[in-house]
Amino acid sequence: QVQLVESGGGLVQAGGSLRLSCAASGSIFSINTMGWFRQAPGKQRELVAVMTRNGTANVADSVKGRYTLSRDNAKNTISLQINSLKLEDTGVYYCNAVIRGGGGNYWGQGTQVTVSS
Repeated sequence: QVQLVESGGGLVQAGGSLRLSCAASGSIFSINTMGWFRQAPGKQRELVAVMTRNGTANVADSVKGRYTLSRDNAKNTISLQINSLKLEDTGVYYCNAVIRGGGGNYWGQGTQVTVSS
């Protein structure tokens, strides 16, 4: 079992910055990929950025240049720095962890990011 706890969401003005963090606990050595997904109002959950344990990252084209993903395997955390926030960044951001060898995946409870004009 893996538990994921997110932090860092909130209400931010357009053009501002925000940093989301996710801490994993439990069977952390079984985790391969960690990352972030976003669900905007009325839309499906979508991949934002993920990173494997060895540091290979996959970032959605729509956020490249503004979103920076970082992972600390020693602390079992993954963070998402969001700069130049836009209204369309609004949504619930979910931390995700994928277990090695097809062991399934886990989700955090989600953290709300709201960008105001």
